[in-house]
Amino acid sequence: MEERLQHIIALENETLPTQGGRKLMETKLTRIAKIAKERPDARITSLAGLINKDSIIDSHIKMNKKKAAGADKVTKDEYDNNLDKNVDDLMVRMKRQSYKPQPVRRVLIPKTGTDKMRPLGILAYEDKLVQSVLSDILNAVFDGDFLDCSFGFRPNRGCHDALKAVNKIIQGRRINYIVDADIKSFFDNMNHEWIMKFIEHRIADVNIYRLIARFLKSGVIENGEHRETPIGAPQGGQVSPILGNIYLHFALDLWFEKAVRERCKGDAYMVRYADYAEVETMPKLLKNIRDNQL
Repeated sequence: MEERLQHIIALENETLPTQGGRKLMETKLTRIAKIAKERPDARITSLAGLINKDSIIDSHIKMNKKKAAGADKVTKDEYDNNLDKNVDDLMVRMKRQSYKPQPVRRVLIPKTGTDKMRPLGILAYEDKLVQSVLSDILNAVFDGDFLDCSFGFRPNRGCHDALKAVNKIIQGRRINYIVDADIKSFFDNMNHEWIMKFIEHRIADVNIYRLIARFLKSGVIENGEHRETPIGAPQGGQVSPILGNIYLHFALDLWFEKAVRERCKGDAYMVRYADYAEVETMPKLLKNIRDNQL
């Protein structure tokens, strides 16, 4: 598997020299996703090399300039003023293994439809760039493994797709009970050790392990105070959604498929969805489905 992946990446670099960084990166990710899908029991290596100058600059171009600055107080415009030098410096630190993510600036924002607050993590600008590319890599490797019941934070899947799936089950199957459940403070409580075990199930690249571990352990700054992060991943981090999906794929989705469904006397179905903003609307939409309003 390792030789096959290395050959594909080398072949793309050799045969597509005139393509821009974005197109070449998309091609590599597509090929990696295809390999991962075809070889569900294989572990993939040589992935950290995809976090390079071209992919970081592409991430910078796509970054929303209106996003709030992290602990470094660096904005997109400021980073852009000396882009080549900034990215070259980042690449040197990553090759030397001296790149260390900065603590995440944590703020509390209102939770839609309630008087409660939820935490939002704002990364340093450079960390946003690296996490964006890392997220693309993890999605390429793992998305083909995810089950059809999973709709949150996935390409071409959203809230209404999840609702259509629920609606189809309710109207077309013999259903006696509907359980609407939420995982309390999920992102704040993910176990780091298990995250890494799940990553190792499909990836054999020590540099990817190191990078993810450093992001998870980077700490947070809240009200001017720094604290460690022995558990959890910050809501708002570019890589947190895919880490959450990986975690729930192994801890929830496969458990439901392999254990819960087999023990049920009748049929059982699960639809899983998650989104920072839209998740609060799900109970109302589920009620509409029950009342045949959708």
